[in-house]
Amino acid sequence: MTKKPKKPHKMPIENHKTASWANIQNVKEESNVPIPSENEVINAKEWVEENKK
Repeated sequence: MTKKPKKPHKMPIENHKTASWANIQNVKEESNVPIPSENEVINAKEWVEENKK
């Protein structure tokens, strides 16, 4: 079986500029998990509540 070559994406699938983790306040030491600022968490929550289906 021959594998087909993957086509590179011309445009990004998602826009990460407005993601809640874009404004990182802290990073957990052991896991390096980004912790967003409280303002970004509130913005993400409002966005989710507005876009419920």
